[in-house]
Amino acid sequence: MKKNVAIVAGGDQSEVEVSLRSAAGLYSFIGNERYNLYIVTIIGKEWKVDCDGKRIDIDKNDFTFLKDGKKTAFDYAYITIHGIPGEDGRLQGYFDLIGMPYSCCGVLAAALTYNKFFCNHYLKSFGVNIAESVMLRKGDHASADEMVAKLGLPCFVKPNIGGSSFGVTKVKTKDQLLPAIEKAFKEGDQVIAESFMQGTEITCGVYKTSKGATVFPVTEVVSANEFFDYDAKYKGQVQEITPARLSETVTAKVQKLTSEIYDIIGAKGIIRIDYIITDGDKVNLLEINTTPGMTATSFIPQQVKAAGLDIREVLEDIIEN
Repeated sequence: MKKNVAIVAGGDQSEVEVSLRSAAGLYSFIGNERYNLYIVTIIGKEWKVDCDGKRIDIDKNDFTFLKDGKKTAFDYAYITIHGIPGEDGRLQGYFDLIGMPYSCCGVLAAALTYNKFFCNHYLKSFGVNIAESVMLRKGDHASADEMVAKLGLPCFVKPNIGGSSFGVTKVKTKDQLLPAIEKAFKEGDQVIAESFMQGTEITCGVYKTSKGATVFPVTEVVSANEFFDYDAKYKGQVQEITPARLSETVTAKVQKLTSEIYDIIGAKGIIRIDYIITDGDKVNLLEINTTPGMTATSFIPQQVKAAGLDIREVLEDIIEN
């Protein structure tokens, strides 16, 4: 008998559209041969499942729904919400409470990695290289002079939580700093400003199951814009090269670090870690994505293909694990 798998998308932030595209990607990758697949959207208090051309309410008490008058339960949830509540640990806590197995990091790892400043400084204690940074909460006094003195120019200002490059600004002059902070605060209550690192931007995916670890080939990211912004990510204004044009030594270094970080944070399922290579071989952490994009053109499907693997088999491996 086929298991019922919920592909859970939506969210409460600007990344809803990206999440829905990831859900469609996952639906096509996994297929209905082995599982009964359903796309569930969680947007605010509206929890709905697409079933037989209808949008049916999800019972939040036990994550079930009525199909033809009969209560239908899920066996598994594949979370592909980019942002709150699917990437910050809230949804994971709910699924833990009702005993629902799911695809990604647990509450602690999700909450940690969703906070860029806390995550990067935690990993710094393990010897991971990170940019100099300042974190601001709403209500904090921001001194442009002090921040420039610490970070230098140019620098990046972005929401401390969130993704898809929403609210990100590359600040080149001191008078651009406070408007950039104001822009970032529109996406959340915390803002991080980071020193600029000149180098090669890359990203590397990894997943681990009881069968072992799989670290994917590294992708080099060459944006046609000032940085890897929303248009570069989702409107094709970027060149993505897999495998990256790195030496074998640096590639091995990146893949080893990616696997180590996976274990340090206690990750589950597929994660993707973004880095920038400076000074030829210095690997600097940018951020960790615990629910990476899964559209047909996203990094992970590209890396799976470059590794000579079948995306359906990879996803089934994660679900069955």
